[in-house]
Amino acid sequence: MANSSADNEWFDVVDENDRVIGKETRSQVHKKKLLHRAIHVFVFRSDGALYLQKRSATKDTAPNRWVSSCSGHVDSGEDYETAARRELGEELGIDGQNADLEEIQAISAVRETGHEFVRLYQILNYDGPIVPDPEEVSGGAWKQPAEVDAWIDRAPREFSLSFLYLWDLFRKRGE
Repeated sequence: MANSSADNEWFDVVDENDRVIGKETRSQVHKKKLLHRAIHVFVFRSDGALYLQKRSATKDTAPNRWVSSCSGHVDSGEDYETAARRELGEELGIDGQNADLEEIQAISAVRETGHEFVRLYQILNYDGPIVPDPEEVSGGAWKQPAEVDAWIDRAPREFSLSFLYLWDLFRKRGE
């Protein structure tokens, strides 16, 4: 589904080793299932609760699904951390430049990530305001990790495939 926004956003196309081999518009990257880059951020409060975002109905992938606190594509020429800090501001109104952002995992591009190489970040002990962009986010909820696990067991289709994949990897890190 190409639209003017999708044709104005440019992403780096990468090879199977996450090396840049070209660039293409968002619509073409998704249409052709080209390998590209994205970030996800898990924002945790000081009580350990995770903020989950519900994507707006207008999103081209996973509309109305629950996802990571923040996620987005890495723009052409941008690095992962810069993208994560930008997306925190755009989606949640969090000052990404001053956020205590920690990279916790690099994930290879697979079908479950939408053909995206993903860098997963976390912010711990965030008790500040969250002001979601209504064009990006239709809702949000703070949940303890065990509540997220139970919700996924009960209603997995309420979540995006990428979040299910990343949450499973994240939860297994401590095992």
